[in-house]
Amino acid sequence: MSFITDLFVAVLTTYLAFTNSMASFITAQLPNEPLVEETTTPLPRTGDGLTLLPSEVSATRLANILRDSATYQRASALEAIAPPERPLLDPRFAVVSIACTFTTRDLIKSTSGTGFIVDPRGVVLTNAHVAQYLLLSSTDALGDASCELRTGEPGTPTYTAELLYLPPAWIETNASLITEKVPMGTGERDYALLHITKTTDQSPLPAAFPSLPIDTELLPQGTQGALVTAIGFPASAGATAVDPLPSVTLASTSISELYTFGSRYADVFSLRGSSVGAGGSSGGPIINRNGSVIGMITTRGDDNIDGPGSLRAITLSHVHRTILEETGFSLERNVAGDIQSRATAFKETMAPFLLSLLTEELGS
Repeated sequence: MSFITDLFVAVLTTYLAFTNSMASFITAQLPNEPLVEETTTPLPRTGDGLTLLPSEVSATRLANILRDSATYQRASALEAIAPPERPLLDPRFAVVSIACTFTTRDLIKSTSGTGFIVDPRGVVLTNAHVAQYLLLSSTDALGDASCELRTGEPGTPTYTAELLYLPPAWIETNASLITEKVPMGTGERDYALLHITKTTDQSPLPAAFPSLPIDTELLPQGTQGALVTAIGFPASAGATAVDPLPSVTLASTSISELYTFGSRYADVFSLRGSSVGAGGSSGGPIINRNGSVIGMITTRGDDNIDGPGSLRAITLSHVHRTILEETGFSLERNVAGDIQSRATAFKETMAPFLLSLLTEELGS
């Protein structure tokens, strides 16, 4: 009888191990996560003619950590000799695809997005909901997390990067999104800065990276209807992990409406549908007719209003104003100076607090 019981337990154990491995395999074949879905509620208009979006960010207990950190403030004040800027003949050369994977014993979770280089030393601006995986890569307590930056057509693994900045207010408000299949949000403070550290094939890094100029000025009301260019790495409809890697796509579109989180300035704008409007384009740049980036793709738009492939983007003015509030330095200043010292200071000063918030979500 004991032999039969032992045999039954062995068979059951083997079966459960097999089903768990199959679950991990199936999860790995699922499509990458889509763009964050917009929050769909009736939206009032302000006296300034802007459409009001609900602000989800309130006073944060982490708000003053970087401003009060002598280490971070010294690193941010340091100067460094910037490499010469490379002539940029095509803005797509400064855009990268970012692919992140988080693996545990029970699942494989993958996500992809877009980023763009804003400093010739390899500083990348992207979404916080993509860059948060770099926080997890600093520990293996919950699983194995890794991110790679891809370039070219189709995108092939080229670089690895480290976190330079991720808004603590976004993590405090949205840490639970990391466990959601289809995350919801408005795009508020959904940005991050990365620093390219090395190549995937161990070859030397370029002396200077192709980079896009940024425009952090406030968007005027006349911006509605303006023609712009959207760039991203949209995944094909129905794509899976075994399909060919996506290629960088450039599309002409226009701004349909301006939104505010209550700042009385344009924090978000909606874009009419284009070929860029698909999962994987989140974090891509929106470029004006002068060739400067004025916004970054964060969420899907309303296809009923703006057509299939519609998007919403946060303004670089929103990024500039909120990063100034949290660090004491402008966006331009945060991508200048001694980048490596600033990245190290962020890792030692802020990253442990942000990681603990994600750990709570993943461990619950």
